[in-house]
Amino acid sequence: MALITMKFGGTSMGSADAISQAAAIISNQRESGDQVLAVVSAMNGMTDGLLRVARTAATGDRSTHLVTIAEMRARHHLAATALVSDSMALAGLLTALDALFDDLIALCHSLAVLREATPRALDQVASFGERLSARLLAARLCAIGVTATAIDATDLIVTDDNFQDASPQMDETRANVQAILMPMLNNGQAPIVTGFIGATRNGITTTLGRGGSDFSGAILGAAADTDELWIYTDVDGVMTTDPRLAPDARVLATLSYAEVGELAYFGAKVLHPKTVQPIVDRGVPLRVRNTFNPTHPGTLIQPEIEIVPGVVKAVTIVKDVHLLSVEGRGMMGVPGIAGRTFMAVARANASILMISQASSEQSFCFVLPSNRAEAALTAIKHELAAEIERHNVDRVYAQTDVVIVTVVGAGIRNQPGVAARVFGALAGRAINVLVIAQGSSECSISLVVAESEA
Repeated sequence: MALITMKFGGTSMGSADAISQAAAIISNQRESGDQVLAVVSAMNGMTDGLLRVARTAATGDRSTHLVTIAEMRARHHLAATALVSDSMALAGLLTALDALFDDLIALCHSLAVLREATPRALDQVASFGERLSARLLAARLCAIGVTATAIDATDLIVTDDNFQDASPQMDETRANVQAILMPMLNNGQAPIVTGFIGATRNGITTTLGRGGSDFSGAILGAAADTDELWIYTDVDGVMTTDPRLAPDARVLATLSYAEVGELAYFGAKVLHPKTVQPIVDRGVPLRVRNTFNPTHPGTLIQPEIEIVPGVVKAVTIVKDVHLLSVEGRGMMGVPGIAGRTFMAVARANASILMISQASSEQSFCFVLPSNRAEAALTAIKHELAAEIERHNVDRVYAQTDVVIVTVVGAGIRNQPGVAARVFGALAGRAINVLVIAQGSSECSISLVVAESEA
């Protein structure tokens, strides 16, 4: 008997039919003799809708958000009615859903009075999506004969108080999981846990960042000593590239932790970038599967690196980025300019995605998310004001309309000719490369090109 942790994404929870399919997957796996711990996202679109509701209420508008909440309530009621046929069970489910919606309305009224939506308040509002969907899936499982219970992760995952992007405290989380979830699993129950959310030591609701339900699955799976983690989505697995850009994209059979980390970091949408962190040290296999094509084996992500012919496995694109450059002939041999620049970027609360510097020391450049580029540019100019005045630094500027393209595959660094093939392919299409970077991971080569040539 194995313990399988299954995480179901927003599309897998997006309708009564999808939730029924998720319930069937859980039930079938349990019938094979395995224990199943399920982690769920909100219905697709719910989190964005909840955040809009909160921000609308915070403007002082005391009525507009009620219309949206009524639409959300109707959507969940419709799903509940389709999922549960027993009248008493349905009445209990609708009562539980309505209690949550009533709490949401009360919270939004408070925001309207205060005319403020703090990160802490936004996390509380955003948590309702997962809390609602967990109850729908648990009810459906009970309706088909599986003993299931919806559990809020606020009782399990302990985090810091970095609202909207909290980090788990694994020792305390593990203690909670062992005390609460494991007895349920050992008694034959199927716990249905909310993804995306946790709570501080004081019980204040937090969220793990957008897309954090994948992260929740890994956190809970690691804490429960799961044998495998399965991420259910609406595609058959991790693909060689975005099929919307390349129709001949195909599903990858296997990837290593290192490779999927590069893919997630550089824009692949199948996995949250933090997902693999809690399970890497434990060597837990991770499989990405399709809720709507459950017989497909999906993509197996494992500790071992598997080098394939040609080395390259996938290509990703990161959009919505700016390329910032610091240039100056007077920078050569002057220590500290790069360090001070990056400290200024950090103070602007911007994350650097990629860095490149020529050996002449006359310039260096780096890529930031577009929404932090202006703040970072201002911070850098302030930090280097003296150098700019002395003309040691000639200019600091941002280039827009660019993307990062990353080629991923184990062993790239040690395989001769890979870079030549990559840049030869670009040259063959007359695509100009603006910046190049290769890390020490052996798994990727990144480059910046014009967005029009992505």
